[in-house]
Amino acid sequence: MYEKVTRGVRVRVRPEFIEDQSDPDASRFMWAYTIDIINEGDAAVRLRTRYWHITDENGRVEEVSGPGVVGETPYLTPGAKFTYTSSCPLSTPSGIMVGHYRMITDSMEWLVIDVPAFSLDSPYARRVVN
Repeated sequence: MYEKVTRGVRVRVRPEFIEDQSDPDASRFMWAYTIDIINEGDAAVRLRTRYWHITDENGRVEEVSGPGVVGETPYLTPGAKFTYTSSCPLSTPSGIMVGHYRMITDSMEWLVIDVPAFSLDSPYARRVVN
């Protein structure tokens, strides 16, 4: 598990290799990742956007950004938790993801909340990225 706290918001990530959706012979490796977002701060926040920087074991980078997560823009009051699961395909057996969320408070203050870097290392990986 990977975890980071930024501005009172804890982000916890649990990646998992998905064997039955992967096809190593076709250079397709699939991961699921489950993320807990926990508001440990004093102010309510709404997640507005996400940004991902995904690097495969060959150093190829893909950047992904957009509104919300899994079609939602969760509103977290102090003490609230939001959990979601998404996925990431790679053409190599390993890689690494890192990113951030942009959130806004009720007083219209924008926050950039870091998502910790996390490894995507399949059983087929020849070398480990992280």
